[in-house]
Amino acid sequence: MSKKHKTYTAEFKAEAIKAIEENQGNVSESARQLGISMQTLSNWNNKAKAGTLAGTKQYSPDLNALLEENKKLKQQLKIAEMEREFFKKGSSVLCQRKSVRYAYMKQKRYSFPITLMARLLHVSVSCFYDWLKRGVSKRTIQRNQQTILVKIAHEETRQSYGYIRLTKYLQAQGIKMSMYAVRQIKALNHLYCKRHKRFKRTTNSDHNRAIYENLLEQQFSMTRPNQAWSSDITYIWTVEGWLYLAAVKDLYTKQVVGYSLNERMTAQLVCNALNMAIHNQKPTKELIVHSDRGSQYCSHEYRNILEQYGFQGSMSKRGDCYDNAPIESFWGILKNELVHHYNYQTREEAKADIIKYIELFYNHRRIQKGLGFKTPNQMAEDFYKLAA
Repeated sequence: MSKKHKTYTAEFKAEAIKAIEENQGNVSESARQLGISMQTLSNWNNKAKAGTLAGTKQYSPDLNALLEENKKLKQQLKIAEMEREFFKKGSSVLCQRKSVRYAYMKQKRYSFPITLMARLLHVSVSCFYDWLKRGVSKRTIQRNQQTILVKIAHEETRQSYGYIRLTKYLQAQGIKMSMYAVRQIKALNHLYCKRHKRFKRTTNSDHNRAIYENLLEQQFSMTRPNQAWSSDITYIWTVEGWLYLAAVKDLYTKQVVGYSLNERMTAQLVCNALNMAIHNQKPTKELIVHSDRGSQYCSHEYRNILEQYGFQGSMSKRGDCYDNAPIESFWGILKNELVHHYNYQTREEAKADIIKYIELFYNHRRIQKGLGFKTPNQMAEDFYKLAA
């Protein structure tokens, strides 16, 4: 006996097609709700789309249009979401040159469609693929090499040079690079200079001892080495306690020609620094030795050294730091480039670092704009070569 087929009215079929519409085109879910097979409902749906299902002639075009519109809206939403996500990560690239935009597209090609990225970054797809075939350009390779050299130079100069001095430093080593390139590389790689910090003075001028007249009057330009020296005392904090530094600076070469470090700020401290400078430079009697009015510089021990060698003593006016600006400038450089970036545990640790900074970096390697982008040692060497 053959199985009897169930028949459905035209009205039921029309309601079934409406159920598909209500379920946003989901035939399987609609069939389950109606209690009929998915194959049967799928056949009705195909006939309805073709306009051949009884009772659904008005439905067919409406459903087709609705489904097509729904599909388009979903695609547009997906594209909008991808655009928003892309601009979250790549908006800064939009202002860069095309090679940078191509490189970014290459990096993100597995996350976003190439056509979408090309449209958003205002480049053509064909040009991107041409760039991809060519590989990394010579210009990019050169810029990468320059970036490495600038980063190394930035560290070698203790992060203290602006782009002008850093360019001169590189050029002195035989590296050809423009100031514009160095400035751009520093900016793109956030290679900033260390900042100055304020520090208090150590001078004690409240005494009744004899003082010298100010012979310099803030005229610090000299014509030869050992014509005038500037001297002063500063301090360095360590966990172990204070460490005091006295230094003597030549006003022509800008060399630190003498220095002394001790845990006590005594007359012997400044005398040791002066004696070191005399031993190193062997100056003539015309030398002017300038300092502030601190009690150490007014001591009998210090004055005796000046008289012994026939030097001329000179002192700043009371409370005027500009009268001793050359050595004050050195203190600022020393503390900005070295001291303020370390937490010294012991005096010996700080002492070793300061001596190394003066001897190996400041005098020997640190170029200065005021010296025509030479180092203090170079300035001295050039003078004596010409004088020979």
